Amino acid sequence: MAFKGDNVVVPNMKLERMFCMKGGKEQASYANNSQAQAIHARSVLHFLEETLDSVQLNCPEIPFVVADLGCSSGTNTISTVEVIINHMIKRYEALGYEPPEFSAFFSDLPCNDFNTLFQLLPPLANYSTSMEEFLAAKGHRSYFAAGVPGSFHRRLFPARSIDVFHSAFSLHWLSQVPESVLDKRSTAYNKGKVYIHGANESTTSAYKEQFKTDLAGFIRSRSMEMRSGGSMFLVCLGRTSLDPTDQGGAGFLFGTHFQDAWDDLVQEGLIGSEKRDNFNIPLYAPSLQEFKEVLEADATFTINKLEVFKGGSPLVVNQPDDAAEVGRALANSCRTVAGVLVDAHIGDRLSIELFSRVERRATSRAKELLEQLQFFHIVASLSK
Repeated sequence: MAFKGDNVVVPNMKLERMFCMKGGKEQASYANNSQAQAIHARSVLHFLEETLDSVQLNCPEIPFVVADLGCSSGTNTISTVEVIINHMIKRYEALGYEPPEFSAFFSDLPCNDFNTLFQLLPPLANYSTSMEEFLAAKGHRSYFAAGVPGSFHRRLFPARSIDVFHSAFSLHWLSQVPESVLDKRSTAYNKGKVYIHGANESTTSAYKEQFKTDLAGFIRSRSMEMRSGGSMFLVCLGRTSLDPTDQGGAGFLFGTHFQDAWDDLVQEGLIGSEKRDNFNIPLYAPSLQEFKEVLEADATFTINKLEVFKGGSPLVVNQPDDAAEVGRALANSCRTVAGVLVDAHIGDRLSIELFSRVERRATSRAKELLEQLQFFHIVASLSK
């Protein structure tokens, strides 16, 4: 990527063109640090299957199309798509219908590591055989796959072309850091902080409005792209507090040791305070009511289910009593989702310094982390 290099800083770069989960297959990559998301996805599987039961079946001549939005580059998205397609095949067969062909679109921002994702895809089954053999081929995929780069806050697909939309652990990411948050003349300027956890009311209001604008754009776009009778299943990081300055698990992840590590760099003279203040994590964990308000304002979709679900800890460790492992897990979790942004803002060399401090601080508070770091998710099942 253009922003790689030793202490290279890329100013004013559009978030959409640079933001992605950390690619590749190294220690801090998303592919190797998304076990928690996999566990949380399995915990809401019954909600997903309920959503799929409400989808209107196409005639066999019309391909059934699934889109996963915010797919990233690990195996989670592949597993989810397979669950969706296998469930729909069973529905067709239970009614005595011949299943149609299936197509899956994997979508994320342009710099997502699609190469790693495609390498993880099982090979396509032999389509020259019968449809029955094609769908039953073990160790192979029974669907056609394609990648779709672009922001899900806007249109991605032709009108009335998608049967099922799925998006998990992505909608809390904003399309941009609100401009007022980075404007020193604004009351929303987030001075001294790199995240909104514990920030002032003006700052959190700016984030809240940005989230509502982004979610409204997402819903409006999906409304145009979904076929009549289709359904959408969404899982978004949420919070239980009504106070938006309390970002719950996200606040604990980015508002404690990660924040302190930035302060370390300032105090040690490695960066200036303004450099820290001009970095903000573009993430907002909404309340259930905030999420609901956006859905109801659009009124295109029927809300079948909307609730807060306890997802648990984002830290998956083999030895909970090993403080060093817990520290590495937290540092890798932060680096997996925010490392690309940090690299672009302060360069690779200082980024390594930052995350080493995150790890050191987290190691010293390992027991507290395991006890207190918990995520809650908003789960939404919608139909058109």
